[in-house]
Amino acid sequence: MTAAQKPGNFLGSLRRFSRPQVRSPDLHFPAPPRIGLALGGGFAGGIAHAGVLDVFDRYRIPTHCITGVSADSIAAAAYASGASPAEIARAGCAMRFGDVARWSLCRMGFVVSERMQRFLERLLKRYRFEEMPVPLGVLATDLCTGESVDFRDSGDVFLPIRASCSYPGLFQPLRHNGRLLVDGAMSMEIPALLARQLGATHVISVHLPAHPGDQPPANVFQVVNRCFQIMQSRSEQAWRAQSDLVIAPDVRAVQWDGFAHGAQLLKAGEAAALAALPKIQSWLATPQLVASPAQPLARPLSS
Repeated sequence: MTAAQKPGNFLGSLRRFSRPQVRSPDLHFPAPPRIGLALGGGFAGGIAHAGVLDVFDRYRIPTHCITGVSADSIAAAAYASGASPAEIARAGCAMRFGDVARWSLCRMGFVVSERMQRFLERLLKRYRFEEMPVPLGVLATDLCTGESVDFRDSGDVFLPIRASCSYPGLFQPLRHNGRLLVDGAMSMEIPALLARQLGATHVISVHLPAHPGDQPPANVFQVVNRCFQIMQSRSEQAWRAQSDLVIAPDVRAVQWDGFAHGAQLLKAGEAAALAALPKIQSWLATPQLVASPAQPLARPLSS
């Protein structure tokens, strides 16, 4: 190397050394929302949940977790296990009293629910909380303390669902770990808080408005049911405070035991979910705006 080349090389190295390093800008992308579904109880009206779930599947709304209470813990567990909305709808429309219960008169109730396990074994794809593709939460009520008792994370789902479905005065309570458990809706109508505890950042509560009490009850079961409605209307603020969105299918025209109106209930669930869809999609970074070719569930059932 000549003497003339050395100063040039030195100056070039100096310029490279002193040139400020340009860093790539830090890009912060918001974390995708974790949507939790909380299904409220509603006996036959719960068939509307299958219509809501069908819309979620067709529009590819990601579900981080799902929770359920009372009879609608069955729909929540079925969906969490991998059952399709169509399977849930068929099971709900075909359900009969003898599928889940039998008469057994005692001081604590008129009905026992051990038959429900066989029904659940046919409907669910998996039977343990830790095996569910979608995290599941089920809520029951401690009859002595009045506190909510949540089931999640591990263990089989059969007893929690049976406990959550144990309608007071009709079903006999279930004993578990020293507690006497009854219907989860006694302590919380919609398990929105449980969905948030399972990690949901956005909780969608599905509320099934009760049949209007414009006629006096005709039997003891209608008396108890009306008492439930009155009690739940007084505690509605608690679950609404934990909800980011409430979907309310219009099922008021159907009686609590109107399982024969399955097609109407499915349509109500679908219509309510479609109305809420723009709001849900606004939460998503890349919303899926095109439905799959599958037909809505209510159409084939209503034909």
